[in-house]
Amino acid sequence: MAGVITTGNNPKLLFPGLAALYGTTYNDMAMMHTQVFDVKESDKNYEEVQELTGFGLASVKSEGGSIVYTSSSQGPTTRYTNVTYGLGFMETEEAVEDNQYAGKATNKTIALARSMRHTKETVVANVLNRAFSNTYLGSDGIRLISASHVTVNGTQSNTLAADADISEASLEDMLINIQNATDSTGLRIGLQGVKLMVPPSLKYEATRILKSSGQNDTANNAVNAMKTMGDLGTIIVWPFLTDTDAWFIKTDVPNGLTLFNRRASALQKDSDFDTGNYKHKATERYSVGWSDWRGVYGSQGA
Repeated sequence: MAGVITTGNNPKLLFPGLAALYGTTYNDMAMMHTQVFDVKESDKNYEEVQELTGFGLASVKSEGGSIVYTSSSQGPTTRYTNVTYGLGFMETEEAVEDNQYAGKATNKTIALARSMRHTKETVVANVLNRAFSNTYLGSDGIRLISASHVTVNGTQSNTLAADADISEASLEDMLINIQNATDSTGLRIGLQGVKLMVPPSLKYEATRILKSSGQNDTANNAVNAMKTMGDLGTIIVWPFLTDTDAWFIKTDVPNGLTLFNRRASALQKDSDFDTGNYKHKATERYSVGWSDWRGVYGSQGA
């Protein structure tokens, strides 16, 4: 039967004498998605997040004249449809009975749990991995990182005028863009960059840029302005980011990058009466994406 682990899959486990076993249990990396995405609970098939536009600037009211009235409108609706992810394995009762190393690094349920953790990290990180792709669009019909997000006050941007590799200058330019952000009507908002997210390939460069006391890679006798002002105090190194020169800044906007947990990961086991096979499975249900694109700014590198 396909997908069933039999005595023939791991014949070395049937005889004593092995000094050690390896391959199924490692020190696993910490899950980072909870530091990047706002995690919320869900109790429905799908969750929706709705944008409502505010009001623009006030007009001068002349003496004895009428006040100018304005109205609000509804922006894009973001739907998060919860998806079930699952994986399992089966073992024959002979494979279980004859295993001479039960409990010695052969616990396949540990490997199954690890697969589920890596699946979630991959699914969540792909929101950023696909942030520059026109194949994956948000509720406004635009990719996550774009200079052309549609609003009632014209297009807005969450990227640089020209993509650039990570540097002191490009980080400062991005932070300036963040602090100049406006709502859909064009009113300024108090947006701040709070976390820098990079792949492992940019880990050391990001640290040098943000943690140096003086300006990075220069002999100028100047302070590191970002460090002095307390900008981007946190660096998130996320191995699941696949573009080696893309970088992102998470902001403090509510309802930006969002993960809805519908059902936590759970391991279950059962046996088949006819075959005697032991079945193990793990399932988890969640949805991930973004509502307000102002939740993250980024560059795919030069």
